[in-house]
Amino acid sequence: MGPTNSPLQPGRVHGQIAASVTQPNNGSILTLIYTTLHADCRDIGTVLFTVSVLDKSADLARRAYTSHPVDYPTAGTKPITRDGWYDHVIAGGRSFVANTPAEFAKYFSDHALITSLGLGSCMNIPVISDANRVAGTVNLLAHAGHFDADRQSAYLAIVTTSRSALLAEMNRRYPT
Repeated sequence: MGPTNSPLQPGRVHGQIAASVTQPNNGSILTLIYTTLHADCRDIGTVLFTVSVLDKSADLARRAYTSHPVDYPTAGTKPITRDGWYDHVIAGGRSFVANTPAEFAKYFSDHALITSLGLGSCMNIPVISDANRVAGTVNLLAHAGHFDADRQSAYLAIVTTSRSALLAEMNRRYPT
């Protein structure tokens, strides 16, 4: 039985992503990695999609891709704050899921902007290097209550399938 393209089963062009890592970087790898991930996540219901790369030398998270360039430009940065979110995602290497604004407001200084966009839930998926360090995160936002167990599994599968390509791009920009 072959792969399906059900919204909860990733299966788009991840082979292209993995293959592109072995090709010389001609500038299209970034577009292919991020735009494919964005499309797969949008198919499941993600409204706002960003990828952040940790720049540990500057103690910043740098936005590498965004679906909303006006509200969240790719030049954007956030200071790395050692809090419960950091302990869970960066230090612990686990995905953070909040299905209501109250669950993420204490960690996200931009929670008012998030809710003004009609968004009420988020999932932050760490991208973990071969050295078992978090290189960055894939950040997904949607309507309140969106991230049920089935969707969480689907999103994790998408990011896991694309991990090598994500790491190649993250390390190219900000070596760990």
